Amino acid sequence: MPRLRQVSRDEAEADIVVTMYDQLFGRDRDPVAEPGTAAGTPGDWWTVFALVPDVLKHAVRGFALYRSPRRLLDPVLRELGQTRAGWLRGSQFVFSQHCKSLRALTVSEERIAAIPSWGVSDLFTPLERAVLSYTDSLVTGGGRVDDGTFAVLKANLTDEQILELTYITCLYDMHAVMSRALRLEFDDREEPVVEVAAPEGYEAFDVGAATSLAEDRR
Repeated sequence: MPRLRQVSRDEAEADIVVTMYDQLFGRDRDPVAEPGTAAGTPGDWWTVFALVPDVLKHAVRGFALYRSPRRLLDPVLRELGQTRAGWLRGSQFVFSQHCKSLRALTVSEERIAAIPSWGVSDLFTPLERAVLSYTDSLVTGGGRVDDGTFAVLKANLTDEQILELTYITCLYDMHAVMSRALRLEFDDREEPVVEVAAPEGYEAFDVGAATSLAEDRR
């Protein structure tokens, strides 16, 4: 379950919440009591963001912005950035959704599967590789971008396209982080890094000392 309370249809009063519930879940269904979207997600991103309707509205406008016909950036480049951002942040939700978006843009299954290991793949063009490298620099490098990567972007994209790529990729880095933090959608997963229990009857001891060489303990 998400870490925050979900807003049921009976509680929904703001126009943006009612509109999105009608659009995604149908007019007669409470998405909290009967979760699930046509895309196969639980749908709890929407029911949690409904807690603050103007935040939901802002997010929805962000989705509309990046899908607007006024965008100058090639949508495949956009989706490569979004998908890679999801993978880097460990957001199964963002990664999964944007793999599907790439598929809708007729990107091959082989190329989609290669996104996690793009650095050793020959399935991407030099520009696509630069976009993926740039995404790595934005998400895990905190914006520290090497000159070589940026030079390829500048040689192939306009400044306006690079700004769009930067904004949209960072937007989805944010969504990936929030989704994991609040355990929304496919990111409702238990923490994978936990202590593995010792065998029954095991007595605690200094593992470092026990596994070091005898001469190193002198």
